[in-house]
Amino acid sequence: MNQSRQVPPNASVAEKIDSDRLHAPSAERNMQALCDVVVRFAPKRGNAIEIASGTGQHVAHWAPLLPGLIWQPSDVDGQRRASIDAWATDAPNILPATHLDATKVGWANQHAAQTLIVLVNLLHLISTPEARTLISEVGQALTPNGRFVLYGPFLRNGIAISDGDASFDASLRASDPAIGYKDLDDIRHWLADAGLTLIATVDMPANNLTLISERPAETP
Repeated sequence: MNQSRQVPPNASVAEKIDSDRLHAPSAERNMQALCDVVVRFAPKRGNAIEIASGTGQHVAHWAPLLPGLIWQPSDVDGQRRASIDAWATDAPNILPATHLDATKVGWANQHAAQTLIVLVNLLHLISTPEARTLISEVGQALTPNGRFVLYGPFLRNGIAISDGDASFDASLRASDPAIGYKDLDDIRHWLADAGLTLIATVDMPANNLTLISERPAETP
């Protein structure tokens, strides 16, 4: 992800609550609904990576509920990696946060054999080529039967489904014409192109969706 990219101030809000931990109100708002979906669809054992973990609130919540997974949080921002590690101090199955720019070709080679990959609220903040690269790399990083949990706001047939979504999408595009909401049908095609099978689409609060896809098992 282009770290010099300018996005509206309300696109990624977090405040410091102690020496290292950051708190994002948006992460708190979607915590329970997203947690329910992740726990429902996640494999019970293996390696899990969260792309763009942000403050670390989510992974710190999921890890105790899925103790058979070894979680690798990541972020491009050093301050956020410090926050992730601070939130994760009591979770033995969370590894130290790592730098990962998932919009770059080749990251799957360094993070292979994942049984679960989770991405929350990033696709609308990156360009279409970056989003397609990210999804392609996810397909390569997953093990057979590995799952990809993708959460965020999406256009439906090219249209924002609420005035709030339309306004936010417009503000993103005004700050950078390369970013903004992606269309749900496009995402489905990109998942298929990456060798992933969409197995569920879950309606979430505030008009968001969670898409769960899976890398098919290898045939003999």
